[in-house]
Amino acid sequence: MDSKQWFRDAKFGMMIHWGLYSLLAGEWKGRRMNGYIGEWAQQYFRIPLKEYSKLADAFNPVFFDAEEWVRLAKNAGMKYIVFTSKHHDGFAMFGSQVSTYNVVDGTPFKRDVVEELACACKKYNIRLGLYYSQDLDWQHPHGGGYTMGKVWCGDAAYLTNNWDYPDDGSKDYSICFNEKIKPQVKEILTGYGDLCLIWFDVPVTLSREQTDELYKMVKFYQPDCLVNSRIGNGYGDYESAEDNFIPDENSGMKLYESPCTMNDTWGYKSYDNNWKSPEEIIRLKEHLNSRGMNYLLNVGPDPLGRIPGPSADILRKVGEGQKKAVCI
Repeated sequence: MDSKQWFRDAKFGMMIHWGLYSLLAGEWKGRRMNGYIGEWAQQYFRIPLKEYSKLADAFNPVFFDAEEWVRLAKNAGMKYIVFTSKHHDGFAMFGSQVSTYNVVDGTPFKRDVVEELACACKKYNIRLGLYYSQDLDWQHPHGGGYTMGKVWCGDAAYLTNNWDYPDDGSKDYSICFNEKIKPQVKEILTGYGDLCLIWFDVPVTLSREQTDELYKMVKFYQPDCLVNSRIGNGYGDYESAEDNFIPDENSGMKLYESPCTMNDTWGYKSYDNNWKSPEEIIRLKEHLNSRGMNYLLNVGPDPLGRIPGPSADILRKVGEGQKKAVCI
């Protein structure tokens, strides 16, 4: 099959945001990050790395079952999964030789989440893609985002970690790129079998040359692996829309995907219950699919490794609703 044809045919995918931030569930020291997304908790609360990294000591999701997640996606009619192998906090959800700041070396769980998902996806014939934050990295002293200045009002004001590493003028993203980003991208490209796509995000610091190098690396190790437009600098095999954007028409790119949430967050927040109904999700999916676009719908598992009950219930009903529509 053409490396892009599967994407055209897929129509529906599951995105999964899961990491140390899931333990915080949107709260820190008696405060809630109301109106903001859970995976940005470290930045929102400006949590020192010395404190945030202690979350790894408590990360032991004893109810994580990769096959259960994949079966839920499959039964909902989803054809691919995109999992956060490393988000902006810099913590890898796979066993990395590049940095011990990872789920295998740094937690009592000591299991490679990406490996287990890869095995489950292969078993149930679901394609696996991996999200990787290639620019922002709040663990590395030279993580990106420092060229942007203040970008939001209130607590969430900066993209870079300027609470642990306040001297933006001395930061050099190329150090982070060479020490951590490139070698970890190589790890996920070479360690987990065939990947259908790499989902990059927030490209604000990479030079065109660095983007070119990253894109060529993906194609060298996995020629059929697609790269989304958020790699930056005009590169990418398909268009990733803005978060929760449902366009009326295709942007012009032949391959297009809208990444969306089921409530108001990507990473788990215990008190975010603003769920979309199964009917609304089916409507949005049909709207996008009729225009040749994919619908990438997110779930945010809790700290124990469970996909929240409301998310699971909604997805089961979405699957049932689509089956009924086919039978009519």
